[in-house]
Amino acid sequence: MLFTKERNSNNQNLGLETSNLSLKVPDIFDNSNNYFSSSASSYTSSLINTSGIKNQTYKDLATSSKNNKNTTQRMSLVKSSAVVAAVQPDLIIQNAVNPSVGSVGESIEVSYQVKNQGTSSSASYHQTKFYLSTNTTLSNDDIYLGSDYFFNSIAAGASSGSTTTINIDNSIAAGNYYLLYQADGNNNIAESNENNNIVAKAIAIKKADLIIQNAVNPTSASTGSNIQISYQVKNQGAGNAGYSYTKLYLSKDQTLSNEDILLNSEYTSSIASGSYINETFSIQISKTIAGGSYYILYQVDGSNYIAESNETNNIVAKAITIIKNIGYDTTDGYGLINAAAAVAKALGQTTFADVPNLGGNDWGADLVKAPEVWAKGYTGKGVVVAVLDTGVDRNHSDLSNNIWKNTKEIAGNGKDDDGNGYIDDVYGWNFDSNNNNTLDVNSHGTHVAGTIAGVKNGVGVTGIAYDAKIMPVKVLGDSGSGEDSGVAKGIRYAVDNGANVINLSLGGDEPNSEIESAIKYAASKGVIVVMAAGNSSGSEPIYPARYAKNWGLAVGAIDKYQDMAYFSNEAGTTTLPYVTAPGVDIYSTLPGNSYGFKDGTSMATPHVAGVIALMLSAKKGLTDAQVRQIVTSTAANSLA
Repeated sequence: MLFTKERNSNNQNLGLETSNLSLKVPDIFDNSNNYFSSSASSYTSSLINTSGIKNQTYKDLATSSKNNKNTTQRMSLVKSSAVVAAVQPDLIIQNAVNPSVGSVGESIEVSYQVKNQGTSSSASYHQTKFYLSTNTTLSNDDIYLGSDYFFNSIAAGASSGSTTTINIDNSIAAGNYYLLYQADGNNNIAESNENNNIVAKAIAIKKADLIIQNAVNPTSASTGSNIQISYQVKNQGAGNAGYSYTKLYLSKDQTLSNEDILLNSEYTSSIASGSYINETFSIQISKTIAGGSYYILYQVDGSNYIAESNETNNIVAKAITIIKNIGYDTTDGYGLINAAAAVAKALGQTTFADVPNLGGNDWGADLVKAPEVWAKGYTGKGVVVAVLDTGVDRNHSDLSNNIWKNTKEIAGNGKDDDGNGYIDDVYGWNFDSNNNNTLDVNSHGTHVAGTIAGVKNGVGVTGIAYDAKIMPVKVLGDSGSGEDSGVAKGIRYAVDNGANVINLSLGGDEPNSEIESAIKYAASKGVIVVMAAGNSSGSEPIYPARYAKNWGLAVGAIDKYQDMAYFSNEAGTTTLPYVTAPGVDIYSTLPGNSYGFKDGTSMATPHVAGVIALMLSAKKGLTDAQVRQIVTSTAANSLA
């Protein structure tokens, strides 16, 4: 009921100077009333939408201070001629359908209609709520399952149908329930009957129970080999099971623990009650796994996606013996380089004890066991590593203290003071442009240099041989390419000017006699050349890494999980000193005091160059042949 002021009204003035008009029950006026207007003028009544007002007897209270009188006029919204009846909607649920059985963790489909059985007023926006109850009456103990929204009005006498899905949460216990459909679950609509909103439909909630059966695997396998696995996942529970993952572990016993090695995680599709599915696939036994007696643990629902009636029967254990392959492998050669074992062997000692990992972006140093060597006091001091690349940012704060300088040359005097054929080559030589500018624009060479000898200062990256010196020799242009002749000249320059190790994170598909001759020259002078195997996923190294058959070392790339990088060229069928090192997501220095990540055998190679610098800082005078023998005999595939 809305009271509107009319000008020049001929209606009778009640004589009220100031009135507060309200509709309420009971007849006490306070701030909780439905307040409409206050005025000293006369009013007439007109009908408005009263769907927010309950059907019951109200009082129209007019309070006035005139003549100290209070006037109360009683009227009925239903019957009074002074106030028109408020006709309200009445929502009910009808034709509700849901499954008689639902499974924990699964969704069920429900359909129903909401009917407005009121006679005049439409029902505006509202929502149907769903609850799981142990009886047919809604209470605070019932489990709320979700809501279904109706945004369009439902006219009097009309109905609106809906089909929706409801999830049965994993936390719900199995048992017999009722699914309660509650029309106008948020009480948005004032209805003529508020007691007929709920319909209850019986439903039984069941749980799945997954087990492994008929598991088969070989009784023995070699490291690096693939084995075939087969098994069945059966759902012996009363409820259906959604998708899950079956995980396979390698364990020393029949109980799953944090020490066990994850071999595989296999997707398992939904399984109805009483059904099973077959799984057959191959998995690889990593080369890094030690030989010995193990169990393969088959763990159904390994990610705990399914709420099961029995959570203690998910694992089956099958025995297997792992045989460690010793020596050269056509994929990863002699395997991951081991600085702790290599330096110790160079000194005639047993491998150094493990130390805590650095972690973070220095995981590559951890993987090659450089910290174990540092703990013994060997850090690359006194060793010069030539980086033949796109140049080096010698001004980088993580490199500047470790840049080699030609002390026999007087900077800027325009003379070849040391008589080596290169004028003012204070910081190396640029064989791409034939000048003394060895700064890096491309970033490749600076990244390589940081992995070898980034300063140990708690900032950025710590190099594998963080006290070694970097000799910048620019043989590649700013675009990252260069001439074979420049590479060959760069190798000879590095040898003749005091380099102990040469890093070649470069290569091509074709052999070159000049480069081959230069590498042979380096080896004859006791300089170790370390070469990237290539990033073309080939079955053997590119050049010049293929020359490692006779001199130096070839390097392939692995990731932090010690898996071969997909891009890395393999060792090949021809036995050669080929080892692996971290080459995926390697964090190192970039020009302009920056840092960043790069991938490639180019990034793996400086890890090995750094390890050799550690070896030479511990044992001066090691020959090319000695270094090759020590590195390959102490790498992962050579250690039982």
